[in-house]
Amino acid sequence: MSFFIRNDKPLKKRKLQDTKRRKDNKDIKQTQEPTQITNNKQEEEIESDSDVEYKLPSDEGGSSDEETAQEKKIRLAKKYLAELKSEGVGDDEGESDDDKRDAISDRLKHDFLEQSGKLNKQVADEYLPPESSDITYLKGHKLPITCIVITPDNNYIFSASKDCSIIKCKPFGSFFCCLFPCSLSFAVCVCVLVSSCTFMLWLYFQILSLKVSGDKSKLIHIWNPTNCQHIQTFKGHRDAITGLAFRKNTHQMFSCSQDRSVKVWDLDQMSYVETLFGHQDTITGIDCLTRERALTSGGRDGSVRIWKILEESQLVFNGHKGSIDCISLINDSCFISGGDDNCLCLWNVAKKKPVAVCVKAHSGAKDGVNTMAGENWISSVAAMQHTDLVASGSKDGFLRFWKCGQGFKNLKSLFTVQIPGFINCIQFSKDGSFVAAGVGQEHKSGRWWRIKEAKNAVCIIKLRTS
Repeated sequence: MSFFIRNDKPLKKRKLQDTKRRKDNKDIKQTQEPTQITNNKQEEEIESDSDVEYKLPSDEGGSSDEETAQEKKIRLAKKYLAELKSEGVGDDEGESDDDKRDAISDRLKHDFLEQSGKLNKQVADEYLPPESSDITYLKGHKLPITCIVITPDNNYIFSASKDCSIIKCKPFGSFFCCLFPCSLSFAVCVCVLVSSCTFMLWLYFQILSLKVSGDKSKLIHIWNPTNCQHIQTFKGHRDAITGLAFRKNTHQMFSCSQDRSVKVWDLDQMSYVETLFGHQDTITGIDCLTRERALTSGGRDGSVRIWKILEESQLVFNGHKGSIDCISLINDSCFISGGDDNCLCLWNVAKKKPVAVCVKAHSGAKDGVNTMAGENWISSVAAMQHTDLVASGSKDGFLRFWKCGQGFKNLKSLFTVQIPGFINCIQFSKDGSFVAAGVGQEHKSGRWWRIKEAKNAVCIIKLRTS
């Protein structure tokens, strides 16, 4: 059976996209069967992906049927330059023409490297350990925070909690808007999409992940965050939803669930696209960047999977000795994961095994905390995308920052920030000026322990550079 189960009535838009891809790539035949997966643990190397072709801004709005390929390239190039100008790139009146051209050239290189997954900024060594005055707590939720999301403009933070609510707040400000109060179970997952100055959310009964909102009711809710208006509800999962992710700069959304499946949704059409199967246990986390693929962690099945949508195949990675509970993409080639084995793993998509493993990453002993290292499950990880800086959280009372070594081949501890409680979620701001952590008295997925002295709040930490 195929790992991909498509909708009976595929979207017209997707058909057109598939037709164009077949014309561009002679190797993809119309009758091509899904690639079969081989889970050979002896085979460490994975065939590397081909270079990604740089794409100009999307051709939304359509063009004339009589437009030639050259005319289309010119039109899209003009559109891209207009977008750069609107952002102030190369538009300084005091600059010479050469300086403006250099600024535009640098931006083109930056965008190309980002789209191809090769952008890598060495910034970790520039950051200094935060002081106590750099830490702010935003209170508002009555129960532990389970997920947070920072908008791309860094102006707002959305948080979800076991109290079954999503709250909108200003960084270093206060909570001021409750998006989804309810009397159901508790909030589990939320995810935010900002596109063309608009942003949508989805949520569960228990909000465990934040980017839209999904819950134990097996439903995904789409919201307008500016006016807190409900837009749409997606049905399809057979069990609680555990994670949501948007493909960057698109309205393509991925959801994962305790039913062991990943579903693909199109928010342009507000419709379901397809279902992906492969995990043998509850999927605990999901992430996505620019490519049409999703990264998932399979909990107790001990695997990480990359779902390659276009190729209709998946890559399987193994390395943790326990449940893989959290995962985050650093770029399109590298990612980081954490599990209940208290190990932090650094991965490369070309290797089936971790390239670096930090054992007892949250041991607590060296920080003077009297907790058993085995109890310190790594409950959250996050990466400052396209850089060498990552962070991890557990219940040992510390948010830990790490540097990925040269070539992403090792992990080095940088500094820690003391935060009592379970750090259930972490996210860096897009500009790297602060990091937000969702903290609670309990683990986001259960009530195995309770830390009474902890705060159920969003912790905002300013990041200072040298």
